[in-house]
Amino acid sequence: MGGKLRIVSDLEFSNHWNDWIRDLPGSHFLQTREWATIKSSAGWTSKGFLWEDDRGKSVSAALVMERKVSLAGIAPVRILYVPRGPLLNWDVEKEWFPVLQNLVEYAQKMRALFIKIDPECITGRGVPVDIPEQGVTQNSRVIDYLKDNGWRYSQDQIQFRNTVWLDLSGTEEELLARFKQKTRYNVRLAARKGISIRTGTEADFPELFTMYAETSLRDGFVIRSRDYYDHVWRTFLQQDMGVPLIAEFNGQPIAGLFLVVFGGRAWYLYGMSRDLHREKMPTYLLQWEAIREAKKRGCTNYDLWGAPDRFDESEPMWGVYRFKEGLGGEVVRFIGAWDYPVNPGLYKTYTQWMPKIMNVLRRRGMQRTRQEVSV
Repeated sequence: MGGKLRIVSDLEFSNHWNDWIRDLPGSHFLQTREWATIKSSAGWTSKGFLWEDDRGKSVSAALVMERKVSLAGIAPVRILYVPRGPLLNWDVEKEWFPVLQNLVEYAQKMRALFIKIDPECITGRGVPVDIPEQGVTQNSRVIDYLKDNGWRYSQDQIQFRNTVWLDLSGTEEELLARFKQKTRYNVRLAARKGISIRTGTEADFPELFTMYAETSLRDGFVIRSRDYYDHVWRTFLQQDMGVPLIAEFNGQPIAGLFLVVFGGRAWYLYGMSRDLHREKMPTYLLQWEAIREAKKRGCTNYDLWGAPDRFDESEPMWGVYRFKEGLGGEVVRFIGAWDYPVNPGLYKTYTQWMPKIMNVLRRRGMQRTRQEVSV
């Protein structure tokens, strides 16, 4: 079975959690104690859940985050979220069945409004042939179970439902050979045009944020405050789990990315660039150096962090996806985020009001970013 549930103490979480989850299926940086620390500054508290076998070895795990939110005219309500979890083998029913049951029981015990999961439970690989249906071919039993047992496909998809993975096995020459011809050409072009890549430090965080803010305004997506990204980058960098890479031309930063590494995997978490010198293709050389860095750190998988929900040229992420595709990656599709409403009536109110609240917050976020860039 999925193992016996144990809720981890705060001391065990601080000292042992990452070691316990490092080798579990789907092990993810969003399930680490570092991510729990980062989110604590935004009002989240976290608990570690372990499912152990008879020998005390962890077989499944879930970092469960909790936060209280207020709705107009209603007392604060508790919401629970398992970011990119739970961690387990989703291809084996006896692994996931008791875990989902235990999480529901915990949400009910805590009288939460709902609990949200969004695990790396794969539904398919590659661009689906049947685009309207998204080609669900794998782990359909999990989806059927969720539908039949009170879970609802969430209107609030916090993480990307689809992404692009790079297999980092092989030599650097073999990895470069997997690139599309145009991508390989642009990597070499950037080097010929004088683009250089260096590893950043905490002293580079202000410059990275400025470039990220400029990228968000140019591409129309909302970002958080400067302090938030300083906290994220510093937390991962100080634990040797994060690597800022900066592309320069004549000593001037013109693009960057932040790489996160954990459990033999790497993630392209943030990317930023200026309009200046874009014709020199700095982002292509940046990705090549990120791949080389991930390999040096023993990673076998590089998650390029996001692909369109629908593989159609009208999708806002289409251009970004084609860039990632050029690196030789494979599309991986997940089941997405699912909510279990403990209080269905109040959950309906929440899902009606929260999008309106988030739209207001996004507008304020864009205004704040413009102000920070103009300072």
